Amino acid sequence: MTEIVAIDGPAGSGKSSVSKQVARELGFGYLDTGAAYRALAWAVLEGDFELANLAEVDLDASFDYAISLDADDFWVRVGVHDVTAAIREQRVAEFVSQVARIQTVRDFMKRLTHRLVAQSGRAGVVVEGRDITTVVLPDANARLLLTASEEVRLNRRSAEIGVNDTQKVARQVSQRDASDAAVSDFMTPAEGVILIDSSDLNFEQTVAAVLETIANATTKD
Repeated sequence: MTEIVAIDGPAGSGKSSVSKQVARELGFGYLDTGAAYRALAWAVLEGDFELANLAEVDLDASFDYAISLDADDFWVRVGVHDVTAAIREQRVAEFVSQVARIQTVRDFMKRLTHRLVAQSGRAGVVVEGRDITTVVLPDANARLLLTASEEVRLNRRSAEIGVNDTQKVARQVSQRDASDAAVSDFMTPAEGVILIDSSDLNFEQTVAAVLETIANATTKD
């Protein structure tokens, strides 16, 4: 059976880069669930779907989505289009919350995540994204909530996307936080979820803390 590590956290918490490195260290696959939301947002912006009726669309049948689970050869595709870079564009980042707040979309993303993990063919998968530790994968072998102070998260997101406009980055992070907060409490760990605050940790220290937490959690299993 595939071992699952679920990592949640607010925007800019570093969960993506940390999850990737943890997957490398463990020899696991890496699944960025946020990429699917971004890819769907990209598809809406490109005119493949209309936001107004997205809740009624059968995404299982009509959203042709594929993603690599290799941390060192990462790609995302929608149909024949490689959207790995496109889904990181500012227009997608500022639009994705409108897609993510739709409940039927979130239900689809849960099914998609389960399918991708089941079909991974890997000994384990590090899965990161919103609601992963509670709604999507509550039975994961290890469940972690990675947080950081707002100031640290803003600085990390600025560095990640290469944007020097502090107000623009702050708006992006605060809007995502507000949208996500409407459907989940992503700053407080649920029962059984271990909190790791990386505000005062560098990247290597955060990875080490996550690896130690995973080791302890799986030992208990």
